[in-house]
Amino acid sequence: MTHMSEYMYGMHTKLTLRMDESLIEKGKFEAARRGKSVSQMVGDFFDSLSSPDQPVAQKLPPLTASLVGVLRGHRMKVDSYRAHLREKYL
Repeated sequence: MTHMSEYMYGMHTKLTLRMDESLIEKGKFEAARRGKSVSQMVGDFFDSLSSPDQPVAQKLPPLTASLVGVLRGHRMKVDSYRAHLREKYL
């Protein structure tokens, strides 16, 4: 007999990740803040990665997706951009 969650969501496989302890703590804190488990957050992250048959823009929020490619073909020099940011924020 399968568990109800396996029936509803499919079979789950265990994954072991090795990373810096401080990163694990940050993940646990963020998961608690969002009311999710670390496994759910990792799963959400993996799910957010685009697959070869699905363009990245389809996974973005509508406003962000509408901006994808707006500057295609335009060249901006790094120095010009830095000057713009200095004028805007300083």
